[in-house]
Amino acid sequence: MSTKEEVLEEVKTTTREQKENEIVLYNDDYNTFDHVIESLIYACEHTPEQAEQCSILVHYKGKCVVKTGTFDDLKPRCSKLLEEGLSAEIV
Repeated sequence: MSTKEEVLEEVKTTTREQKENEIVLYNDDYNTFDHVIESLIYACEHTPEQAEQCSILVHYKGKCVVKTGTFDDLKPRCSKLLEEGLSAEIV
């Protein structure tokens, strides 16, 4: 008679999560819808439809997440929005 021995092996794995940051665009009383839309197309590479939807959300909700990604990708994009006179921050 032979016996089989089962061995359960515990394997430790570590995954490194990279934190996703967001650019939040805030409403203001100075910029037109057209300017906001053009700025989002320029800085965030939005389609015209995406940019229009974001501008409407910002107008009615007060803020909107307009881009998600790594900090290194978002920093120059947020700077472009700020240079265009929009109120935005990376969170």
